Amino acid sequence: MDGHENEQHRTGDETSPERGRARRLTAWRPGHRLRRLGVVLALLAVTLGGIVIGTYAGGHVGTDIGPFRAELKLSPSLSGGTTVDIPPLGALLLDSHDGPAYLTVEVGSLDQGRTEALIDDPASISRASQSAVQDVRDGVMRLGLRTLASVVLATLLLAALVFRDVRRTAWAGGLALVVTAGSLGMAASTLRPQAIEEPRYEGLLVNAPAIVGDARRIANDYTKYAEQLQRLVGNVSKLYTTVSALPVVQPSPGTTRVLHVSDIHLNPTGWQLIRTVVEQFGIDVVVDTGDMTDWGSEPEASFVGSIGLLKKPYVFIRGNHDSPRTAAAVAQQPNAIVLNNSVTTVGGLTIAGIGDPRFTPDKETSPAGSGLTSAVADQVIGAGEQLAVTIDKSPRKVDIALIHDPASAGPLSGDCPLVLSGHTHSRQVSKLPQVEGKQPTTLMVQGSTGGAGLRGLEGEKPTPLTMTVLYFDQQKLLQAYDEITVGGTGQSQVNLERHVIRDPAKGDQVPVTPTPTRGPSESPSPGTTTLSPTPTS
Repeated sequence: MDGHENEQHRTGDETSPERGRARRLTAWRPGHRLRRLGVVLALLAVTLGGIVIGTYAGGHVGTDIGPFRAELKLSPSLSGGTTVDIPPLGALLLDSHDGPAYLTVEVGSLDQGRTEALIDDPASISRASQSAVQDVRDGVMRLGLRTLASVVLATLLLAALVFRDVRRTAWAGGLALVVTAGSLGMAASTLRPQAIEEPRYEGLLVNAPAIVGDARRIANDYTKYAEQLQRLVGNVSKLYTTVSALPVVQPSPGTTRVLHVSDIHLNPTGWQLIRTVVEQFGIDVVVDTGDMTDWGSEPEASFVGSIGLLKKPYVFIRGNHDSPRTAAAVAQQPNAIVLNNSVTTVGGLTIAGIGDPRFTPDKETSPAGSGLTSAVADQVIGAGEQLAVTIDKSPRKVDIALIHDPASAGPLSGDCPLVLSGHTHSRQVSKLPQVEGKQPTTLMVQGSTGGAGLRGLEGEKPTPLTMTVLYFDQQKLLQAYDEITVGGTGQSQVNLERHVIRDPAKGDQVPVTPTPTRGPSESPSPGTTTLSPTPTS
């Protein structure tokens, strides 16, 4: 009996290492490793699905923001950001934080009792908006906690249905908790409260000035996030509570508002848009950097009659599509000023301008038809040099220089803080190469306020209509600007993007753009910068 037990014991001792070795071999078999990898991938997929489902299902919460009832929503996003949706007035898009979470704030209707109080006592708008910052903070906190709970619950339920295993379900729930909490923490760590100063507005143009707010106050107080949010709530409150007409924020004392338009190209829709912006934004001066017409013919001269309807100073320079006849027709308008290598002062701003030296209405047969050749470059740069001499001789400091082709801008660097141009049908803001010992100069190239006219319909999508509202402070320095873009012919979408300049004396923080230089031949030399053909060459 003892011998039999000892034999069994020895047999067990001999087989135990082999069983362990077999288990290890099984664990390292390719099929087993693939199966483990599949489980891990399935776990990640279920977790990701639970996060998405939970975010959309529970990532929303209702809250009071000042006098409004608002809905806060979270959604997955790679880039992050915030949308303040104010139906039916439009929406503000804010670059408030980085991904992977996107916040949408949908402003609903006013509470009836609060609305009556706002109408009876306008001062209550200010009092009601004082709590806006804390209301948003509390709402976002509750939204984060609700989203976190919803994501974990959705992941647990989904994992239980898929795996039917307690341990794997627990792993999925824990992973969802870590990922969601990390995502919300990442968004919070990259929060940019000052983004409310530079919103991008989409909606009806008539509402844009009131919703976005006054540029001067934003420029002066851009670090005061709480005040900006209170003003936003106050502006929208006024819109909701005014029955007769939508109010426009009044200009601050000393602010000069300039509307920059260019390349209307005989599009009557451009005039309608200009009139709307002049009225709604309280524009003081309109500047036009040329190409009002297409061929500069006598019949086209009647197109300039809309200038007089604006009842605001209208400063104009010729483009390469405008003839001397066009310039003469503009000069006959009672409120128009035509500059041709000359200087004027209007609205407290000293403006210098020069017309394009070319008249090339037919771009196919013109000397510039093949692009900016050496001869054409010399001609265009020469116009900039002439204007630079005129500015240097001016008894008053020039605040703005007007040219049609940005290729003329190089010689103006350091002579004035701001150069406006058009011609390319593409909006661009950049710095000119700085001249040592002189002030920095910003170059703002406007798109086409007329959507490039009929040629704007040649592509798959109509060319948008663009214009820019410039805000100048009491020192006549550019402090902010609104880029307005309206969908091309047949479209009505409006986009307004605000830019605040932190240091007006140094200008906007934008890249430096190269400018053409004179060359001995048409082939580029190592020190010569050439430009590709432009739409209106």
